Amino acid sequence: MDIREGGLDAPQIIDLLELHAEAMRANSPRDSCHFLDLAGLRQKGVTFWSAWDGDTALGCGALKELDAGHGEIKSMRTAPGHLRRGVGAGLLSHILSVARDRGYTRLSLETGSGEAFDPARHLYRMFGFNDCGAFGGYAEGDPFSRFMTRTL
Repeated sequence: MDIREGGLDAPQIIDLLELHAEAMRANSPRDSCHFLDLAGLRQKGVTFWSAWDGDTALGCGALKELDAGHGEIKSMRTAPGHLRRGVGAGLLSHILSVARDRGYTRLSLETGSGEAFDPARHLYRMFGFNDCGAFGGYAEGDPFSRFMTRTL
């Protein structure tokens, strides 16, 4: 697996991000969907990576800087044909490494609370993330959002 910074112009990655958005909307009310669209992923302070096997897109993920010591994981998605093959773990390991290199002391994320998000929450727990309260401007008490964090 080759993890590359960028890829937002690749048709396979655009399709994967559209699939990500559709899945978020199918499993959470619109005002509880906090994914970044293409413009959001191109914002200053957001770094995006795509994972590849040759010319085949395997997945993607992003890191958004909240402040000098705190980052947020965004847009983690594995392509459907590559689930449970270590793509998410590889991307998450890469993002954790970059966050440490940047000197972050905390890494957090928001994900859904429903059953469809169980595999994602399981992956994050395997990497040391624990439930926490809302952060970074998210509304506290949204029953469709789960917040997780870990110290680096």
